[in-house]
Amino acid sequence: MTAIQETAHESEHAQDHHHDHPAWLAHHFDDAEQQFDAGKLGMWLFLVTEVLFFSGMFCAYSLYRNRDPQVFEFCSRFLNEKLGAINTGVLLFSSLTMAWAVRAAQLRQHKLLVGMLGATLGCAAIFLGVKAVEYSHKWELGLLPGKFYVSQIPGAAHGDHGYLGSLCVVPLILTIIAAVYYVYSIATMSKFHQQVAGPVFVAGLCFFGGVMLGTTLEAEEAKHHAAEHAAHEHAVPGESHDHSQDHSAGELLPENKGGEVVALGHKSIEDVRVMKEELTTPDASVNQKSMAGLFFSIYYCMTGVHAVHIIGGMLVITWLIVKAAREEFHDQYFGPVDNVGLYWHLVDFIWIYLFPLLYLIT
Repeated sequence: MTAIQETAHESEHAQDHHHDHPAWLAHHFDDAEQQFDAGKLGMWLFLVTEVLFFSGMFCAYSLYRNRDPQVFEFCSRFLNEKLGAINTGVLLFSSLTMAWAVRAAQLRQHKLLVGMLGATLGCAAIFLGVKAVEYSHKWELGLLPGKFYVSQIPGAAHGDHGYLGSLCVVPLILTIIAAVYYVYSIATMSKFHQQVAGPVFVAGLCFFGGVMLGTTLEAEEAKHHAAEHAAHEHAVPGESHDHSQDHSAGELLPENKGGEVVALGHKSIEDVRVMKEELTTPDASVNQKSMAGLFFSIYYCMTGVHAVHIIGGMLVITWLIVKAAREEFHDQYFGPVDNVGLYWHLVDFIWIYLFPLLYLIT
């Protein structure tokens, strides 16, 4: 066989091999198993880098908390445990729906797959809605990171919810777009567009459901604190405090008879104050306001980066919904769903550590 004939034979073999390759199998893989294993290995390597990334923030929190624990304990009282617990439950449920989606992809249950991916997307939206309420409430109180801690924020004294409205602008626009898309899908009677637009529109509604839930619980928490403060003032009728002196000193917080720190109205706090006994400790020279700002810097950094990962996961899940609506997944090709599931489980796992670390440990 001449060199020209050999070249022609190899070209024909390559064309036949390419023709036998299914569309879902990348050209550089020999079979589905090799593609799945390569994708799984790549995802695990990516998740290792994510663990290392978050580990640095966990270490920073541990070191600074050990340096000045009384300030961190005080600051953690401004985190709403109920909202944190609800978000924990929502993410745990989303892990269930994501795992169910992987199984549905393997069994070619396309409608169930779209439904489970949509449920995961909705849970993520609820989480972000609740988190938006938490963030806006803290911004109104002046609980800001670093040197901006307890800044005089316009409208804070009046309970203005402008910050929450600002956080809801983008989700509102996206929800309106999804609603228009859903109406279009119904008008055109397109099954594919309906399967894509439906879950996305429901996720937008879930975000605002999370906002309503968070707002309700924050209002109840505010009433509870107000009742406690009123009860304390009635219990000590002859006691009065010079708030201007407290604010200028930035060190003392009114105490009850048991020596427990009692918060003033949240909206009047201008600094972290510690008990008188703590001022005699070796850490008395530490700038308490600076440490409080550091606590909220770590809080916003850890929860904010986690929220960015949630948003990234929502974008990828939306992409999966599109592919699932096209019925592209089956028992030979479900790697993308499985890999996104691994990523989502890590996001949930990180929150399981963040919740007790920031909200519960006092």
